[in-house]
Amino acid sequence: MMAMLDRAWVRGITLAAAFVLMLLVTLFPRPLTVEDGSPIGHGALMLIMWGLAAGFVHGIGFIPRNRILRALLGPVVAWLGMGMVLVFYVQYFLR
Repeated sequence: MMAMLDRAWVRGITLAAAFVLMLLVTLFPRPLTVEDGSPIGHGALMLIMWGLAAGFVHGIGFIPRNRILRALLGPVVAWLGMGMVLVFYVQYFLR
């Protein structure tokens, strides 16, 4: 499975998704709130930013030598974190 995730086209999609979501979070941060308008918790925001960072790391093709960092910045973590961003934005627009 990891060999498939290391292909160039998968990395390109990951990099493009990370870039688009980074722009979305930066330019339109309002959906990163709960229903009463207060901001989401720092823990959730940290996981979102971690996922975006992992998306950039995987997207540019960097593979850490350290196994722990390789797991923490890998494509699975990247897509889970970027998926969290999408969940917050979809919830915001369905309110």
